[in-house]
Parts: sequence; C-alpha cells; structure tokens
Amino acid sequence: MEATPSMTTSTGYAPQTAMNAEVFAAQTGAILASIAEVIDGKADALRSALVCLLAEGHLLIEDVPGVGKTMLARALAASIDASVRRIQFTPDLLPGDVTGVSVFNPVAREFEFKRGAIFANLVIADEINRSSPKTQSALLEAMEEGQVTVDGETHYLPEPFLVVATQNPFEMEGTYALPEAQRDRFMMRISMGYPDAAAEALMLRQRDTINPLERIRPVLKTADVQALIAWARAVHVAPVIEQYAVALAQATRTDANLHLGASPRATLQLVRAAKVSAALDGRDYVIPDDLTALLPAVFAHRLIPARGAHRAGARPIDAAIAHIIERTPVPVAPRA
Repeated sequence: MEATPSMTTSTGYAPQTAMNAEVFAAQTGAILASIAEVIDGKADALRSALVCLLAEGHLLIEDVPGVGKTMLARALAASIDASVRRIQFTPDLLPGDVTGVSVFNPVAREFEFKRGAIFANLVIADEINRSSPKTQSALLEAMEEGQVTVDGETHYLPEPFLVVATQNPFEMEGTYALPEAQRDRFMMRISMGYPDAAAEALMLRQRDTINPLERIRPVLKTADVQALIAWARAVHVAPVIEQYAVALAQATRTDANLHLGASPRATLQLVRAAKVSAALDGRDYVIPDDLTALLPAVFAHRLIPARGAHRAGARPIDAAIAHIIERTPVPVAPRA
C-alpha cells in the first residue's frame, strides 16, 4: 500500500514518500508537535528553530537561564534523530576543543585528526559569550561553509547542520560580547520568554517523575529533513519580492538612527527564511508579509544604533525596524 504523509512505522519514523506540499506540511507539523511535548506554549520559538533548520541557518537564543533554551535544541534534535553535541563555552575553552586537533600517533608514526564537538548535526553552543573571541571565531567557518580547516586539511560537517547558541543578556560580568562577524552568522535571534501560568503548572506536574526528553521518539530521519530543505529551497520568490527584500536591507543602511545596517548576508538569509515560512504556511511562493514578519528576528541582532538614538526610546533597534517597514513601499501585484 502506498504510504501517506500521516503514516508512521513501528520505529516512530514517518516513511519516506515523494515530497509535495501535503507531505511537507505533515512532516513539519509532526516535528513541531514532537517538540511541543517538551516545550509548551512557545509556538513562535519552536517555529523559529524549525525555520533556521530548514533554511540552513543558525539560531541565537538570548534569554535568562531556565526558560528552556537548551531543552528546545535537544527536543528538536531528538525529533529528527539527529546527532547532538553540547559545548559549554567557558573562558578556558580552546578553539581546538570546538573544531578538533591533530594528534601524533606513535604507532602509525603520523598525525591523526581527532574531531571536536562541532561534528554533529545540531551543536548547542551554551553561553557562547562566556568564551574568548578567539574561541568564538572557531565557529565562523563551520557556520558559513559547513566545514572546518585544521592544519591545512578540510573536514566536512554532517548535514543537516545547525548551531543553536544561547546567551544571557543580563549577566555581563565575565562575558565577551559577540563581534559583528559572529552575530552576522546567525540567521535569527529570538527570546523564549517566561511560560504562562498554565504552562508552568503543567511543567511541574509532567516533570515531577520523568524527563520529557526521554519520551520523545524521532518522527523523521535526517535524510527526510534534507528533502524538506530541498523543497523549501524551491519555493518561488518573484523579482518584485526580491527587490522588496533589498529595499528593506538598504533602508537599514541609510537610517539616521542606525550606525550599522544589515549586511548582504542578512538579505540572503531573510529571503531563505521567508521561503521556509511560506512553505510552512502551505504556499509555494513568498509574499511581502513573510519578509516583514521575519524582519525583527533576522535583522535586529545585526544592527547597531547610532549615537544618541537611545534618547528616542528604550528600544531604538525595534523602533528603527518598525519605521523601516512602515516607510518602505510594499510591492503590489499587477492586475491581470
């Protein structure tokens, strides 16, 4: 019998089928439902993590401790049967701990490459701003090119590959602010926020006896995720939508309240994220609302306010983005 999108095998995996809009919706819905068993009441955060995965980007979660940042990453990895490694970024962490090192084997009388923690489908960079800029920079090549180079030799990372980094925005003592080049590697920056009262009470009941991560069973294989990525990549972006994305990016570079605007990489990642968002909404084409809805998460962490911009309000970046969306003309479809 031909498999349907809703069917699963005894192992919990969805069987491989030819990818189409219905299968995409069924499989992405299964991933989100699986993560929601662990992270309750955070639909926007779950969707953002899935968008980053399928758009081949990386996610920065900036929030206070204990709100489920690491749990979200682990639940996503468990739902797609992905390998996951957690790196605790500390002041004494070395770049070789992240990428790996060449070690001399006295028996073979040659150097052997020992892989670092970066070699996993999903890497949790916990409290990334507690490590030195030298160690933070060990992620740059991996996040941009999906590879690391050690002693002149290139080693490729597994696919799919996603870095989920966390940092506490309030505790600044003993931390190193992420440089612009590092922040620009993250497709999106989000905050989890505190759970509502009902979700927090449910958490108390559910986690009194068992860790909810132990109940998660993979709903997809990583090979299926690659098919989802390919499907989202093929979502249509009309030329006028591309021009709109460029106009939004250029507006950040000329805004008087911004010292540093969005990079061309930011424009590219905005469009990639919009493709996935459109596919998640059941469309095979991007609309302007896809771009504007994602603009704060994709652009805000890349922008630097101009001197004196704080006088206009407590959140000058958010205000600048809202103003840019308001004053940038939205493309209108030509009449048939």
